[in-house]
Amino acid sequence: MIFDKIAYTFAFLFGLATGSFLNCLIYRLEIGEKPTGNSFCPRCKNKLSAIDLIPILSYIFLKGKCRYCDEKISIQYPLVELLTGAIFLSTLFYVGLPATLFEVASLIFILICFSLLVVVFVYDLKHYIILNKIIYPAILAALGYLILEVLMSQNIIILVNHLITGILFFLFFFSIYLITSGEGIGFGDVRYSFFLGLFLGFPAGLIGLFFSFIIGAIIGILLIIFGDKGRKDVIPFGPFLVAGTFVAFFFSELIIEIYFYILL
Repeated sequence: MIFDKIAYTFAFLFGLATGSFLNCLIYRLEIGEKPTGNSFCPRCKNKLSAIDLIPILSYIFLKGKCRYCDEKISIQYPLVELLTGAIFLSTLFYVGLPATLFEVASLIFILICFSLLVVVFVYDLKHYIILNKIIYPAILAALGYLILEVLMSQNIIILVNHLITGILFFLFFFSIYLITSGEGIGFGDVRYSFFLGLFLGFPAGLIGLFFSFIIGAIIGILLIIFGDKGRKDVIPFGPFLVAGTFVAFFFSELIIEIYFYILL
């Protein structure tokens, strides 16, 4: 239907625009400023006009450089925009077009969570830290999403499931944190584990956790093989937790079906 196509197109474009804002948020967090006010070039400090801020297209038209000082623009900007657009489109396609206010609100909470996870992914990858000012809002958004799911289903077991999963994940990661004296994982990862369990519940959360470790192990081994990292070098775990979260959200049902099909 034409309405569906319009909705999916809007979701992708809105995701691109959100990705542009997330890039701004990441940079403002890096320099310790509020994510408000006019955007500007990090080097020459010139204020950017609307034509400089069109997601993807501005990067292409400007050939990846600031038109004021010719400073190279990080590839992070178009990649984050594309990633966020793809996430928004995939989410709408996966959950379906909302038909009620509850469903609209639920979708909004999911997109807020995913937007914050993009920030976690990029910021932790660059600076090896998951900021409280990002993970705490993500936890609140996950709680809002969970409450709406309970109201729509009239099933309090969902709330119990997700809360217990979040607590168990937190305790598991906290024990690793204590055993390794904070060298194995950071406390930001411990906080994220609570979000992971709260947002996904069981068994999806367990799948997310499993794939976080699997993806992390594979990437870590490859980095060591190709000489980019040594065995004692620190590798941020947040990006792998985020990747595992997305894998579990979109594919947990399929993974469970395949698992039981193989067993049976």
